[in-house]
Amino acid sequence: MDISFNDVSYIYQPNTPFEHKALNHISFSIPSGSFTAIIGHTGSGKSTLIQHLNGLLQPTEGEVKIGDFHLKAGSKNKQLRSLREKVGVVFQYPEHQLFEETVEKDIAFGPSNFGVRENEINRRISQAVAAVQLPDEMLQRSPFDLSGGQMRRVAIAGVLAMDPEVLVLDEPTAGLDPNGQHEIMEMFKALHQDKSLTTVLVTHSMEDALKYADQIIILNHGEVYSQGEPLAIFNERDALNEVQLDVPEVIEFLTKAEERLGISLPYNGQSITELAKELALVVSGGQDNE
Repeated sequence: MDISFNDVSYIYQPNTPFEHKALNHISFSIPSGSFTAIIGHTGSGKSTLIQHLNGLLQPTEGEVKIGDFHLKAGSKNKQLRSLREKVGVVFQYPEHQLFEETVEKDIAFGPSNFGVRENEINRRISQAVAAVQLPDEMLQRSPFDLSGGQMRRVAIAGVLAMDPEVLVLDEPTAGLDPNGQHEIMEMFKALHQDKSLTTVLVTHSMEDALKYADQIIILNHGEVYSQGEPLAIFNERDALNEVQLDVPEVIEFLTKAEERLGISLPYNGQSITELAKELALVVSGGQDNE
């Protein structure tokens, strides 16, 4: 599903002493099937933005389009229920929202609440559990008897059971160790590719934004500061410094390799360890660096 924001503003508590403009006339587009990372420092408007994607918030000004759904300032939208079937949101610490007595019931809650038939729910549960790499025998266990990482996978399976076309990820690796972070992001990458999802990732990890996204949108004080392909964005060091964002370690490595050794290595999603091995081969004469 294509997504577009057209001159969208959002004001919290308007016409009060606490009025705050969280989004200020922002416009951008996200192509269907793309993987977009939204980055920016705390208070830049990231969370406000993604709450517009499933109608939790609606614009104070402007219009948001998600596929055939339109959210327009000043207009009541009668399609919010249908929109929320199409847009799945994984909030920070989604495991905090688990409440059913078994994993199976928790995963089934969303589609059941939307009137999906039992045989279809069972099919979706099976697919969702496989997608998040949990064994079937876990379905009858209490989600509260699982590890933190397993609980998060159950919560994500509940979102996937809605069979969304858009997947919104709000800091999905928060609180996980480095290995857990890698596993979760690789899982989302596989889901994105296998299901041709439109994926929107809000993250503080510049490394994840670089590695997984097709495009990056930088927010600053509720405005779109920059938008483009990851390598182009992260090669603008001065522009990133202006909004207190860091350059990913991989880009630092590539920059230093070129500055100190005159060697330009192509970036294709490699880790620093993999790039170091490639650099060693070039230095030792084992590979042409053109």
